Amino acid sequence: MPLHDPVHAFVPYPDAPVPHAPTGPLSGLGFAVKDLFDVAGYPTGGGNPFVLAMSGIKQQTAPTVQRLLDAGARFIGKTVTDELAFSMNGDNAHFGAPINSAAPLRICGGSSSGSASAVAAGLCDFALGTDTGGSVRAPASHCGLYGLRPTHGRVSLQRTLDLAPSLDTCGWFAREVQTFARVADVLLGADAAPIGRGVRLLWPRDLWALAEPAAVQALRPAAERLQALAGPAAQLSVALESFDAMYWHLRHLQGREAWQTDGPLIERFAPPLGPGVAERFAWSRGVTDDQVVQAHAFRGRFRTHLGELLGSDGVLVMPTMPDIAPLRAAGEAALEDYRNLAIRLLCLAGLSGFPQLSMPLARRDGSPLGLSLLGPAGSDRRLIALAERLAHQA
Repeated sequence: MPLHDPVHAFVPYPDAPVPHAPTGPLSGLGFAVKDLFDVAGYPTGGGNPFVLAMSGIKQQTAPTVQRLLDAGARFIGKTVTDELAFSMNGDNAHFGAPINSAAPLRICGGSSSGSASAVAAGLCDFALGTDTGGSVRAPASHCGLYGLRPTHGRVSLQRTLDLAPSLDTCGWFAREVQTFARVADVLLGADAAPIGRGVRLLWPRDLWALAEPAAVQALRPAAERLQALAGPAAQLSVALESFDAMYWHLRHLQGREAWQTDGPLIERFAPPLGPGVAERFAWSRGVTDDQVVQAHAFRGRFRTHLGELLGSDGVLVMPTMPDIAPLRAAGEAALEDYRNLAIRLLCLAGLSGFPQLSMPLARRDGSPLGLSLLGPAGSDRRLIALAERLAHQA
């Protein structure tokens, strides 16, 4: 970890040597890794003391981390994660709450809180996170960063702690789009079916209605710049049945898989879990087989529905989060209400498996606010290229 960590982003592990290639496309860049990924010479703690105690020192490095090292990037350290990656607040009861340098009175968001905090504070150039229900996109919006939830399965999660494998993805953060794109070239390569510069912008009016009016107003200039670059956006609605249905089906899928992943640990050791995390696991334990069957069927229908709306060239333009980050002083009940509203915005990419890129293009009351692009499966690099064009236009 860095000798100086004023934002408490890093887990204080003793330093171990992590070799990297002397040259490569990421030469000169330093990166941090969420403490879900194995790095040889370090334990993998997952934000939980029991997991940390049982981890041991890893002998092999996660393939995604190794690709970055082989590309010349320099490993800085492992970052704090919300406990077992099952939160969106950025506050770990055992390891603390990393500070959001972009808005110090407000939360980072989680569960990739330490990674976002480290990048926002300039302690590294980019950082790996994971996104199951919003754990890259939420901190990216709150901390003023670029952050991608890739197409499900496009970036390897081998040798990484699971939460809900059919929803888990590997994403990353950067302050500048140029750095973000350099990492994309290494982790993504080219899209299988690029379509050049032409895109159809789509404006999901039902999603925009979920955001706070002040947030919509703050995002409007960035959305208008995007329209000037790529053409006017067609209005449409994207919800299938209702946002409540989407919300509950996602939660049932995530809850069942989270309990399958971590339930044996919880039942055997009864570890003390932090506020919110304990309640979510208790709720997850009660998800029924019938609820899971219905959720799987709904996910298939929604993926087809969204795929038909997007076609091969459609891109949804949408708020990443309903508003700027809540205050750190907010109570657990207020944070849970905000999380539940945010999931209604974030669930599209989770249910479909399609990529979503959050861009730091707005501010409200001095705090960052992200605008998102969501495209069809496999369009990850195309979304980043559109963000590059938008940044160059500014």
